[in-house]
Amino acid sequence: MKIKVLLVDDHALFRDGMRYVLQQLADEVEIIDTGNFTEALKLINESPNFDLALLDLNMPDSDGVPSLQLFHQRFPDIPLVVVSGSDQRDDIENVMNLGAMGFISKMSPSKVMLSALRMVLEGGVYVPPQLLQQAVSRLDMGMSLTDKRSQRASKYGLTPRQLEVLQLIGNGLSNKDISNKLNLAEGTVKIHVAAIYQALHVGTRVDAVVAARRFGFIGADDASDFAKTREA
Repeated sequence: MKIKVLLVDDHALFRDGMRYVLQQLADEVEIIDTGNFTEALKLINESPNFDLALLDLNMPDSDGVPSLQLFHQRFPDIPLVVVSGSDQRDDIENVMNLGAMGFISKMSPSKVMLSALRMVLEGGVYVPPQLLQQAVSRLDMGMSLTDKRSQRASKYGLTPRQLEVLQLIGNGLSNKDISNKLNLAEGTVKIHVAAIYQALHVGTRVDAVVAARRFGFIGADDASDFAKTREA
């Protein structure tokens, strides 16, 4: 396996450390790094075939979230992961809403970073557990558990909103469809899906639906709808 990674951070020492971590992602890893956002845009324009982009949230020539949004708009096919020293819930929600596939704390151990990046390379979404819970608690603030499924799901750490998202996944809806149906930002749906995967200890939508059916979070009809969608 060979991958090409863009690493953008204004701290040279951090870039050196990340090079060591990134080399463990695959048999061959080509790493292009730079210390500023403007140079990053230039590098991709010259050679757009990157498999992954890691960007710091705050750099001297970057406007933070708006710059990340610009990056995603210009290069929507490159999985974008924010690597930041911030632990603010607003930062997580903002970067996920603009299209980022992951938010990794700079305080994370190398093993956690590798696991997170592999998840993103496989098409998943990663948010650090401690920050994920903060974001989810804020998103679901004020909601109450009312039915038996919600009570059962709560024992596994699922909130009412996550259960609702899980049921829609069972119906075969994509993240975009779920965001439209629930009137949520697609980044918010991503956060909920990531929390569902973490709570059920799964890594795919199929495994999430199977686990949800087994635990009684969704009915047989929901799982049947998902299977029909997959077959289609």
